[in-house]
Amino acid sequence: MQHPMLTTAVKAARRAASIINRASFDLEQVKVEQKDQNDFVTEVDREAEAAIIDVLLTTYPDHAILAEESGASNGLNDSSENVWIIDPLDGTTNFIHGFPCYCISIALQQNGVVTHGLVYDPAANNLYTASKGGGAYLNNRRIRVSKTDRLSKALIGTGFAGRKKDPEALKAFLKMFEVMTMNAQAVRRPGSAALDLANVACGHYDGYYEKDLKIWDIAAGALLVAESGGIVSDFDGEGDYLKSGNIIAGSPRIFAQMLPLLQSI
Repeated sequence: MQHPMLTTAVKAARRAASIINRASFDLEQVKVEQKDQNDFVTEVDREAEAAIIDVLLTTYPDHAILAEESGASNGLNDSSENVWIIDPLDGTTNFIHGFPCYCISIALQQNGVVTHGLVYDPAANNLYTASKGGGAYLNNRRIRVSKTDRLSKALIGTGFAGRKKDPEALKAFLKMFEVMTMNAQAVRRPGSAALDLANVACGHYDGYYEKDLKIWDIAAGALLVAESGGIVSDFDGEGDYLKSGNIIAGSPRIFAQMLPLLQSI
């Protein structure tokens, strides 16, 4: 049975999805702003985020918020017991081009531990949910990571949010991409970290890696992977990925083969 807090998050995600789906039918009317190089925000991001926060705080008015567009709110501080971590539209660049690879990500962190999370793909109407210790689900069906045993047979996901101003970061990414391409069956870079992690959780990907992400990109997706039997770590093989934004995730066997390759770069 789904936890009441997760049920509320699902309600919030569906409210946001109605805004996103409505806007997707007339993308030419969507107002787009550039936050940074290759980093965009739309009025849809902001409206979806406001809808999510409204639903969550209506039910849990004393909970703190950490959201991509509006930042920290509702009294968020280091001692906050309950913190909702929200990305209202992960994959905004895809969305504004009409490429249907984007999602909503909502996670609840309690006393520093992510306990509930969801990733909702509104284009495909796929809802991924997980609660700590309770398993991971796709549309209420239990999911598990893949059984692929060799990296040479694995489909790997990655991402890189164009950083032309940082040639060293680009060089490192290209080296990792080269090494993974040489060792895996194939590598994909569709542009939504939360959805990439959801794809690891349900076995569509065998593994995934990326650097320099934000907590709202990965909090829910990392829980999905862990609850579906996968392993998640930073590039040191430790559990500090929410703070560092550097993440490697995969089924146990594929993770074990990815980690030393990526560490060698």
